[in-house]
Amino acid sequence: MRMQASVARRLFATARVARLATADAEGVPHLVPVTFAMDGEDVVSAVDAKPKTTAALRRLRNITANPRVSVLVDHYEEDWSRLWWVRADGHATVAHTDERAIAALTAKYPPYLRTPPAGPVVRIRITTWRGWSASSDVPTPDRFAGCPPYQR
Repeated sequence: MRMQASVARRLFATARVARLATADAEGVPHLVPVTFAMDGEDVVSAVDAKPKTTAALRRLRNITANPRVSVLVDHYEEDWSRLWWVRADGHATVAHTDERAIAALTAKYPPYLRTPPAGPVVRIRITTWRGWSASSDVPTPDRFAGCPPYQR
């Protein structure tokens, strides 16, 4: 079932991990899992202290060459009537620092209280929200109200 954009956005914000899809100037795709937060209507993510194979991350090079990106969150259960996904399409920028983005990420992820992301920061201005669910029984954000942030 197609999801309304407002429902898709609210459900997206509750996810703990997303997949960021970028493409280089020739259109070659690249997909990576990312932590993220909402900053107003923008999706933000940052390069953090988790080990990386290189500091020159492909996602950052791709965004510089081609700012069009997609970010996907999904939910899977063996009960397929509870499946859902939300995709946010938009235009990304890379900044060396973005205090609002870092604050939003730190508020969402407790490990960042000890080691805040140093950046760079990816800020995505969303142009389109799309969502789908297998049934109308999609968990709504209000069903997460009593959960600690790491379980939302």
